[in-house]
Amino acid sequence: MRHAEQVTFGGSDLDRAAELRSDIPELAAGLQHPDTRTVVVWRGKPLVSGCDGALDLVRLPLDHPVLAEARAEPILLGREEGALRFAHDISAWVPEGQDLTQLGGFSDSSEQMHPELDPDQRFSELRRVMTGFSPRDAELAASAKAIFAWHSIHGFCARCGAASDIASAGWQRICPSCGAHHFPRTDPVVIMLILRGNSVLLGRSPGWPQGMYSCLAGFVEPGETIEAAVRREVFEEAGVQVGAVGYLASQPWPFPASLMIGCRGEALSGEINIDPVEIEDARWVTREELALAFAGEHPEILPARNGAIAHFLLRNWLADTLD
Repeated sequence: MRHAEQVTFGGSDLDRAAELRSDIPELAAGLQHPDTRTVVVWRGKPLVSGCDGALDLVRLPLDHPVLAEARAEPILLGREEGALRFAHDISAWVPEGQDLTQLGGFSDSSEQMHPELDPDQRFSELRRVMTGFSPRDAELAASAKAIFAWHSIHGFCARCGAASDIASAGWQRICPSCGAHHFPRTDPVVIMLILRGNSVLLGRSPGWPQGMYSCLAGFVEPGETIEAAVRREVFEEAGVQVGAVGYLASQPWPFPASLMIGCRGEALSGEINIDPVEIEDARWVTREELALAFAGEHPEILPARNGAIAHFLLRNWLADTLD
């Protein structure tokens, strides 16, 4: 797919400086360098500035007082123009008098301001602001969110149960008891543009905003190819048989740690028989209907969230730019 890397979080050729992750002297020097900056995350929300549609991911100097809220060592994200970029997590900070009721929700529109930060700097839900970032800012924000999410639930060794230690500038955990090394994991997920003539198969899950439909998706199972996962998931969720399957594009999706593998599949059958445990509804949607949905004029259908790979694939299908 010609436009594959234009997907949100599609990459910006960030130099991840992997060779420095175990170089203690170089890391120490980098942490003292005046050009080094850090990305700050609070409960999965990156620190941003600017207006919606023209947002900047904030990079703070390492002597900024807000970093006193961090309870763990920083993560090395990479280099920008020769200068190192780290990430700090200040989730231990508890905002006073600010809206926390939406945290973790599908559409968290709340923003939190720290008293040590500039007035226009605030922590925003990444899914809400991701389309306002440059490719570089999006890659840095997604990487920081995903790696901190992994650390938050992998504090103990999966082999022996002992508490593990952060190593390799945040890209490993090592168990001091049994010596096991643990690395951040990314879960492969297939997401499918299933076509039948002039129509595409869309479904919705319980809890989504009213009327929102998206491409079907599911996790790849151990011992399974991507093509087999596409066919299995579509049949399990909607009862539709799929023939030829082809790859289109991929998207890191740090909610919490997936790699969305976008595929196109040709339906061999049209009858839909949903599994109500998996999805709430599925339907065939014509190009004309989908165009109305993207224009906000369809009486029943809202398109997938802007910034998600489903939105990207559907829009390219409408524009006939999948190849």
